[in-house]
Amino acid sequence: MKQLLQYFREVAQELKKVSWPNRQETTNLTLLVIGITTLVALYISGLDTVFQRMMATILQR
Repeated sequence: MKQLLQYFREVAQELKKVSWPNRQETTNLTLLVIGITTLVALYISGLDTVFQRMMATILQR
């Protein structure tokens, strides 16, 4: 039991050393991730549409 308590004390000490981002940094990085994810999804969707139409054309022959 003592080891478990010691572990949690050490975890708390380490968390105090962490440099947490402020609200503005968090918001900016979140928006960046959402934007990049959206762009990648649109790109993949576009490729999927192109390949789907190519396959439909090939299979109709």
